Amino acid sequence: MKPVFPFLILGALSACGPADNDPGPGGVTVGEARALDEAAEMLEARQLPPEEIVTEPAEDAPTTPQ
Repeated sequence: MKPVFPFLILGALSACGPADNDPGPGGVTVGEARALDEAAEMLEARQLPPEEIVTEPAEDAPTTPQ
């Protein structure tokens, strides 16, 4: 029985943690916060590198400040 006891404790402790519907940071649930973090990572991964961003003025834009 003694060798099984540490595994039972580890199993019980692994079940501890915030549930998805527990309150989280910023007034959202833990599950919503996780989903927002994943969405932010996806958006950051889709950003263009700075050297690919074209910064030419529009054709009808004035060339001198007024």
